[in-house]
This record gives sequence, C-alpha cells and structure tokens, in this order.
Amino acid sequence: MKLTEDEVRYVADLANLKLTGAELARMRDDLGEILTHMDKLNELDTTGVEPMAQVLYDAPETATLRDDVERPGLGSETATANAPLRGAGFFKVPKVIER
Repeated sequence: MKLTEDEVRYVADLANLKLTGAELARMRDDLGEILTHMDKLNELDTTGVEPMAQVLYDAPETATLRDDVERPGLGSETATANAPLRGAGFFKVPKVIER
C-alpha cells in the first residue's frame, strides 16, 4: 500500500515527531511495507479460529506468569535514585505537549 508524504507527515505530527526529508521518505516506505503486510494477513481465512485474549490462555501448565503476590513498594527515593531530574519524590520530565 502506497502512502503519501502528507499522510506520513500527519502521523508524525500526531506523534509529535519532526522528520527530515530523508526520514520522511524512509518512513513512507517502511509504513507502506507494514500496511502491505497487514493486507496480506487480512487475506488469511480465519474461519473457525477462536479469538484469544492472550497467548497463554487455556495453558496454565505452561504459563510463565508469576503469582500476583503483594510486596512492599520501592519508595520514591529508591525509584527515582537514577533519574536525571527529580524533585519532591517525583520524576521531572520536560514538557512535551506544547505546539
């Protein structure tokens, strides 16, 4: 499926990405290949295939999920110890919602 550069710019804008001309062309090709692959997958006959909530559904003997056991939390000092910016026990991040 071929995408236009305007469509790629629109998606990039939704993701708040600034793309160069070379990146725009590469993303157009890459996203086009992904959509082409999705079109091929849509051609598969899935009649009689039950939908799954997750891969491990109905397979408890092979499930690799650990038991959900309550444990003490890390605490804000430990959790933010390696953060580049922190304050008042919280992570500080740059504002990214400006346009």
